[in-house]
Amino acid sequence: MAETGASPLDPTPQAHSPLARAERFVWLTARVLEQRLFAHHFRGGDADPVETALDAYRNEDGGYGHGLEPDLRGPVSQPLHTAHALHVLDSLGRCTGRRAEQVCRYLTSVSTADGALPAIHPSQRGYPTAPFVPVVDDPPSELLATGPVVGLLHRNEVWHAWLFRATEFCWQAVESLEKSHPYEIEAAVAFLDSAPDRPRAQAAAERLGRVVRGQRLAALDPADLDAYPVAPGYAPGEHHFPHDYARTPHSLARAWFTDEEMERSLDHLAAEQREDGGWPIRWRQWAPAPALEARPMVTIAALRTLQAYGRSVG
Repeated sequence: MAETGASPLDPTPQAHSPLARAERFVWLTARVLEQRLFAHHFRGGDADPVETALDAYRNEDGGYGHGLEPDLRGPVSQPLHTAHALHVLDSLGRCTGRRAEQVCRYLTSVSTADGALPAIHPSQRGYPTAPFVPVVDDPPSELLATGPVVGLLHRNEVWHAWLFRATEFCWQAVESLEKSHPYEIEAAVAFLDSAPDRPRAQAAAERLGRVVRGQRLAALDPADLDAYPVAPGYAPGEHHFPHDYARTPHSLARAWFTDEEMERSLDHLAAEQREDGGWPIRWRQWAPAPALEARPMVTIAALRTLQAYGRSVG
C-alpha cells in the first residue's frame, strides 16, 4: 500500500494541522473514491487508483450513476452524476480521449430538444432522490446541469457535435440571467471560466457580478449573515460566499470581490472546519447516507480552495 503521509495520530505539530485533521476525517468517513482523491491531491498518490474507483460508478451507456452524486440514489446514469465524474477526471488531467467521447454520447442521448441537459432525467423515477430535486416526466433544460459540463469539456479541449448546441444554450441562458440564485450563478461561472470566446465570457461575467452584488447573493461579511437573505427554497443558513463563486484566483468571478472581501471569505472557510476534521454541508439534509458521503467531498473542495489561494493547510 502506498504511503499517504504521516498519521493524524502522530504526536507532532503537523498532526494537528487542518490537513492532518481532514485526513483522519476522510479515512473515518469517506467512500473509496474520496479516500483516493485525498491521497492524490494532498499526499502524492497516483491518479490510476482514483480512476479505478470512479469506474465503479460508470454504466454501459457512458454515463455515471450508483449514487456518485449522493443526493441521487440508484444505479441509473444521470447528468448530475456524470458532471461529477467529469469534475473528478478533470482534476486528474484525464478528461480526454475515449472516456470523454463515451460521456458525450451519453449526454447526447439525454439532452433536451435545444441540446441542453435536464437536472434529473425521468429514469431516476422509482429510486430515492432528494426532495429538492424532483423527478418530472418532461424535465426542462437547466443551466445548472449544462454549464459545468460544457465548461469542463471546453477546458479539456473536447469537441463533439452535441457540444456546439449545448454551448449555444449556455450562452443564451447566461446572457439572459437577471434574477437568479447562487447555484445557478456558480454553474454560469463554471461555463464562463472555460468558454472559448474569452471577450464574450469576460463581458458576461462582469454583468453577472453586478447581478450577484445587486441581489446580495454573496455574503460579503460572514460576521453579519443576517444581512444577506437565503435564496427561496434553500436550507436555513445556506449562504454562499465569495469563495463559492471564485474557487480559484483565476476565475472570472474573482473580480467581483475586493481583496478584503475575499480574505474574509477565506478566513470564514478555514474556520468552518469542524472538531472532527471535516467541513460541514450547508444544503438541506434529507437522509443520513447522502450527508455522510457528501462531507468528505466538501472537505476536499474546501482544502483545494484554500490551497489555490495560497493558504497553508498542512
